Amino acid sequence: MAFYSYQNYLQRYYNLNMNSARLLILIGVFCLLFSCANDSKVEKEVAKIPVEVKIERFDQMFAEMTVENLPNLKAEYPFLFSEKYADSVWINKSKDTIQLEINKEVEKAFSDFSYEEEQLHSFFQHIRYYFPEIKEPRVVTITSDVQYRNKVVLSKGLLIISLDTYLGKDHHFYEGIQKYLKRNFKRDQILPDVAGMYAKNLVGPIRDRTFLGNLISFGKELYLKDLFLPGYSDAQKMGYSNEQYEWAEANEEEIWRYFIDRQLLYSTDSNLMPRFLYPGPFSKFYLEEIDSEAPDRIGQFIGLKIVNAYMKNNNVSLRQLLLADADTIFTTSKYKPAK
Repeated sequence: MAFYSYQNYLQRYYNLNMNSARLLILIGVFCLLFSCANDSKVEKEVAKIPVEVKIERFDQMFAEMTVENLPNLKAEYPFLFSEKYADSVWINKSKDTIQLEINKEVEKAFSDFSYEEEQLHSFFQHIRYYFPEIKEPRVVTITSDVQYRNKVVLSKGLLIISLDTYLGKDHHFYEGIQKYLKRNFKRDQILPDVAGMYAKNLVGPIRDRTFLGNLISFGKELYLKDLFLPGYSDAQKMGYSNEQYEWAEANEEEIWRYFIDRQLLYSTDSNLMPRFLYPGPFSKFYLEEIDSEAPDRIGQFIGLKIVNAYMKNNNVSLRQLLLADADTIFTTSKYKPAK
């Protein structure tokens, strides 16, 4: 009789757990459907927003520059011609063999810029959806002698894109440049770089000099990039390969434990920034088994996870996120790394 009762208990326990599992699955499916429906609603609203984007191909104009049309170009693009140089300098530069090769390679790669124009149109619609006060800028493409530290410049209503820094990571122009830098010298990084500049301007300068303050600031920027570029992969928005992003996801718990065990969050050690937040060949844990695999800027990845948790677990607006300090975001995020 006791055995029979125990069997019944096990059966009831099994049924209860199966029902609980089914309930959890149903809840998960419902949440997923609700999230997709909400995302779809947002995208429909975004698509209604009128924006005007026109790409001015100054790179092509400069390639065709003559003594006769130089004055007109200078009048139309004064921000691209320094007054300290005589006209002869610009004419000579336009005929320089290196400049001629740059013109040729850029024209070969970007003879058609219509895809990027469509992507920029969608991007500015998303910007206006979340920040209606931001107007679309004047967009100008240039060549810059491969000044890769200024691939995209955003200033005073101008968005300038240096096309000779997006010719592909294996292009011969980039010989001698570190691999970790030139891996993102590719066409599909133009929009993530543009979105990154807007996000950085919106977040503003880092005022909290702790490691946590830097994590959260970069996390805010990446959160905005997610909103602005819904059609891009998480890896693209981070400037990671798919393999690098998968490694970060798989090792999130170990990365977080490393930061906690070594009490790094509230440290103001400036060496932490190049180790975990700035571009480099890898993130520097100083652990041989990890450093060979860890992508650079892994702290930015953790910062994004914390900001995601904060927005999920708190009823706050996007503007409140931008104003919130790092400690508030961290303590109320209830962040727990994925296992």
